[in-house]
Amino acid sequence: MTGEEVKDLTEKYVMKTYNRLPLVPVKGEGARLWDENGKEYLDFVGGIAVNSLGHSPARVVDAMYEQARSLMHVSNLYYIESQARLAQLLVENSCCDKAFFCNSGAEANEGAIKLARKYAKNKGNQDKYEIITALQSFHGRTLATITATGQPKFQKGFEPLPEGFNYVPFNDLDALKNAVGPHTCAIMLEPVQGEGGVNPAYTSYLEGVKSLCRENDLLLIFDEIQCGMGRTGALFAYESYGVEPDILTLAKALAGGFPIGAVLAKEKAAAFGPGDHAATFGGNPVACAAGVAAVESLLEENFLKKVNESAGYFKKKLNELAQKHDQVKEVRGLGFLLGMELNIEGKDIVKSCQDNGLLINCVNGNVLRFIPPLIVRQKEIDTAIDILDKVLAG
Repeated sequence: MTGEEVKDLTEKYVMKTYNRLPLVPVKGEGARLWDENGKEYLDFVGGIAVNSLGHSPARVVDAMYEQARSLMHVSNLYYIESQARLAQLLVENSCCDKAFFCNSGAEANEGAIKLARKYAKNKGNQDKYEIITALQSFHGRTLATITATGQPKFQKGFEPLPEGFNYVPFNDLDALKNAVGPHTCAIMLEPVQGEGGVNPAYTSYLEGVKSLCRENDLLLIFDEIQCGMGRTGALFAYESYGVEPDILTLAKALAGGFPIGAVLAKEKAAAFGPGDHAATFGGNPVACAAGVAAVESLLEENFLKKVNESAGYFKKKLNELAQKHDQVKEVRGLGFLLGMELNIEGKDIVKSCQDNGLLINCVNGNVLRFIPPLIVRQKEIDTAIDILDKVLAG
């Protein structure tokens, strides 16, 4: 099938929920993609922070193949070996004690919301159901998670929205303190806001949030869907801040490119009992086998050290571009979740970069977002910087 045929079929039969760029990828390896015409691209979108180990990493692909040959799916009515192994890996390398598996980030955040409410009810707090989230946050596309998302543009047209959410400015501890009320059961934050413009939390802010939760018997939920799994240079983003959540949500890079989501919780917050929550495909044997391979890769000696070194180099080079080009207002972010805020619209920059063989994207209209595979090499970073420099000068 030609690229044009793929585009035509998509336009005819697929709901138009994306403004797609005119690109039909047919092959990926490492940090590179090739389209139907054989043109090569450096991929600094990475499936939106999914392909952390690059495209089709051999260890993950082999694990999926071996698992699919023996058992592709079985119900959670039974015990699943790869699910148990992945839960063990995540718990033993995090601050949490239990895991629940689902299929996506939105599902993971739905699970966290339910878990927080269930925790409050189990403690006899029948009137506690409200969760405070941050403005410019993004937590998913289901009805509950778009309501948790502190951006009205994602909520428009889907009213009435579920009740039980309150929003405060990010990194503003006083506003958060003032928002806590008799119905509050939890605070839900992204350590680094991705879709909201690549906004990292201040360490002092998260430390203050933790103290506030402790003082008011609130659960602290960290949404690490985008910023977790090595993206900030630590296995989990909370480790980059030294602040432990009670509930942690994961997805995107968890299985190296295969769909999966997870809710991790400390023992006190693991309030679900049989029948309280479920997912038919959650903890699927193939997804969990991929997850085991991906997490083990991240845990290899010196892997995250190299991520920190490469990410530091990339941020330094981006800051050099910021000094050189008047269109750039600021470079910010953590690890390999970096943003370059412009004083102009970013869509034309994204298109020009694509034309020159570099895939990036833009959030909030004017923030170029860079989320390359964690295995990206220095010479590939240099190539990306050269392309971006050329485009900004253009």
